[in-house]
Amino acid sequence: MYGPLVLGVVLIGIFAGSAIAYVIGTAAISTFVLADKAGFMAVLPQRLFSQLDNFAFLAMPLFILAGDLMNRGGLATSLIDFCMSIFGRLKGGLGHVNIMTSVFFAGVSGSAVSDAAALGNALVPEMRRRGYSLDYAAAITGASSIIGPIIPPSSILIFYGALMDTSVTALFAAGILPGLLLAAVLMLMNTYYAYRDNHPGGKGSDLPKLMPSFVRALPAMALPFIILGGTLFGFMTPAEAAAVAVVAAMIIGFARRELDVKGLMQSINRTAILLGALFIILCAISTFSYLAALEQWPQAIAGVISAWGLGPLEYLMLVNVIFLVAGMVMDVKAAVALFAPIFVPVALAMGIDPVHLGIVICFNITTGLLSPPLGGVLLILATTIKMDYWRLIRATLPFFFAEVGLLMVLTYFPEISLALPRALGLI
Repeated sequence: MYGPLVLGVVLIGIFAGSAIAYVIGTAAISTFVLADKAGFMAVLPQRLFSQLDNFAFLAMPLFILAGDLMNRGGLATSLIDFCMSIFGRLKGGLGHVNIMTSVFFAGVSGSAVSDAAALGNALVPEMRRRGYSLDYAAAITGASSIIGPIIPPSSILIFYGALMDTSVTALFAAGILPGLLLAAVLMLMNTYYAYRDNHPGGKGSDLPKLMPSFVRALPAMALPFIILGGTLFGFMTPAEAAAVAVVAAMIIGFARRELDVKGLMQSINRTAILLGALFIILCAISTFSYLAALEQWPQAIAGVISAWGLGPLEYLMLVNVIFLVAGMVMDVKAAVALFAPIFVPVALAMGIDPVHLGIVICFNITTGLLSPPLGGVLLILATTIKMDYWRLIRATLPFFFAEVGLLMVLTYFPEISLALPRALGLI
């Protein structure tokens, strides 16, 4: 009976431009009151603090800070130059450079939106200068930025692991092959478009020298290997690896004289603001999750699934649809925090591997950043390069459909995600 009223509150909040945390929190509190469960809110403060009291969450702000410091320290430029010295020799070379820079940059920022902003500023103008169309330069930049949250260290994988009590280290290992497979798919598409549309590149191109660019990019390339090696082989926890990344980013930035004390303080300030916004969302979602547990929504969903006769694969496909739609209109972490506590327990009860499920959900929700109507990567990229939003959507659709196709492959073949964690003894 109170459902339409609560839905009305949510829609009013969204269309009024309210922050998603306030919309979710208001809807949850309204439901508590309307369902005559206001007395249960007495334990909300304890639940909120227990939700945030998770050691894995410590890695997230540190990786955010490390990524920001790397951006300010000129690491993106050095990675682009190195990739250009190798892949610029190929037909459509700058498209390959775009993709491979995202692969290396994934180990620095772990954020699709950050990658899109950084590479949109650096690579799209260069691609335009060398003869690529604006549509293609923007599309390949947006598509390749999705690699960032899949290849570790990834803030969304840390967030999911902490929220759903899944090993972050195992998720890191599970994300490597899907991320590299996505890069391979994009490179094949870029090769096809390069020959179809006669993109520039190949012999005679003006390229950076290999060894100088390699030496300059070496710290940026070495750091992800140090972080991954330390976490995957048990030398460091993800939080300790994140602290190493912060110290290394500071050393590199100050040594190159591209980072100063003012830049360091700006990075710390930006990280604190992002962290505050994230924890507000977590508190709102924790309230909603508490309500879901009281109302036994996961059990109700399990009953519906049982009545429909869905098996594990069919249920995963249903989850894919739900999270893909959520990723189109919501913040990635908010969507995971809102829907994962409801749908994940049902999947685990059906015997679906929690690590495979985590990769599918995180790949899924990240792909939503590249889709209309409110894809976060599209919004950032359109603003960064000053391109019409709907024109950008049309340009990126072929890449979006390719990424959805790869998502289906990852869903159907769990061994792609689980092979490396199993080989390392993490699951």
